[in-house]
Amino acid sequence: MGGRAEAIVLKAVDALRRRDPTLAHEVFADDKVIDRLEISIEDRCLRLLALQQPMARDLRFITAALKISNDLERVGDHAVNIAGAAKKLAGVPLLKPLVDIPRMETLASAMLRDALDAFVRRDTENARALCRRDDDVDQLNRQIFRELLTTMIEDPSTIPRSLELILVARNLERIADLATNIAEEVVFIAEARIIKHHAEQLPTAGEDDFGRS
Repeated sequence: MGGRAEAIVLKAVDALRRRDPTLAHEVFADDKVIDRLEISIEDRCLRLLALQQPMARDLRFITAALKISNDLERVGDHAVNIAGAAKKLAGVPLLKPLVDIPRMETLASAMLRDALDAFVRRDTENARALCRRDDDVDQLNRQIFRELLTTMIEDPSTIPRSLELILVARNLERIADLATNIAEEVVFIAEARIIKHHAEQLPTAGEDDFGRS
């Protein structure tokens, strides 16, 4: 599921860059596969919870897997949004050569790939480092917004195209956020520690239920 999520983001941005509505249309079909995988994973996790009554790290792993599969499904949804923008922009002139949006895709996709790798390896050190990388994507998103806002002010005829590109950047920023969510779950699995919302300095919530091992 993680591999498909990575691929669908790349395909969506590639469709935008190449102005290829056929490639964009493929993203919609790919997303349906990701949706089915989420349902399958959810079913397996719930069966394990009901039949095996796992404890400690096993319980944390299953509950985190439920959240991660949902995050990956949402990555697919954001890719669909980008593909939708690609289809709309395929038949109109480009505002300018796309540079920053592909850079955003590279950063967000690398975060997603590294978060999944940290999940497989239970690598909390890299998971924590990954959370800090989200700032780079946020900064690039703000830069794109400022540039496109200036373009719209100077030439109102560019507003529809500019808004579509702002939407694309926003979806890539959300994909990076979802990669951060996955990294946070890695720390939860390995250490029974919640680090989202800067909660790492607080006592671990739910420790009696999830336990340490």
